[in-house]
Amino acid sequence: MSDKIIHVTEDTFEAAVLKHEGPILVDFWADWCGPCSRLAPILDELAEDYAGRVTIAKLNIEENRTTARAQGVERIPVMMLYKQGERVALKEGVPSKAQLGEFLSAHL
Repeated sequence: MSDKIIHVTEDTFEAAVLKHEGPILVDFWADWCGPCSRLAPILDELAEDYAGRVTIAKLNIEENRTTARAQGVERIPVMMLYKQGERVALKEGVPSKAQLGEFLSAHL
């Protein structure tokens, strides 16, 4: 896993995501989710490619159910892009690296 990806919890979500200065993409995932496992290496690569432009974070929904519910997570994997504390975009499923890069670029 990339050292550029941060892990957030219910205790750190507000400070790490909602009060984050720049854009931050949060991957909502769980250990038992096969598609989430396929998405992880794509996010690792994008964390390197987009370093300095977007922060990538991960939140385990099994360990942080209250935050996942509060953010409207209904199925996983789902990624939500936040800017200045507001969710500005959402991407579900396992896009290719190119598709996820286009998604990020369109919102940066």
